[in-house]
Amino acid sequence: MYYTYVLYAENYRKIYIGQTANLERRLKTHNSKENKGWTARYQPWITIYSEQFETRAEAMRREKALKSAKGRAFIWDLIHQEK
Repeated sequence: MYYTYVLYAENYRKIYIGQTANLERRLKTHNSKENKGWTARYQPWITIYSEQFETRAEAMRREKALKSAKGRAFIWDLIHQEK
């Protein structure tokens, strides 16, 4: 199984969209002190949305769609509904 996921850093109002085969491990990596990537500066991250797919190609297509203007609007609508 593969996942497309959306992380949210509430303190910074940042979102991150990605895909992975192991959602739990990926979240731990994003929140790790050893993380040197873009997400390191906006910790802590929480998973606010995920979808499951049979193939990596499907997960990557959904990731691309969520990174579009329409996809980002969908994500921000989710965030505002939770408040």
